[in-house]
Amino acid sequence: MDWDQRFEELLREYLPFLSDGEPLSPDTGLRDAGLDSLGTVELLGSLESTYGVRFVDDALSPETFATPAVLWAALGRMSRAAHG
Repeated sequence: MDWDQRFEELLREYLPFLSDGEPLSPDTGLRDAGLDSLGTVELLGSLESTYGVRFVDDALSPETFATPAVLWAALGRMSRAAHG
């Protein structure tokens, strides 16, 4: 799974248990890497602002924020819906 550099940089800001040199893999558990509920809300705002999307209600679930791959896929769907 390939995502852009902005996505990885934003995501890493909210993953305190992931060291700088440690790779972020598509199946990294975001909770295990330190994403907590406050971080999820802040990350949500950062992603919406950076990518010009709105997380719709059905995307506001713990499953959406389970791994980078799931989150990136959800972001892609919302971006296509917002920007055609």
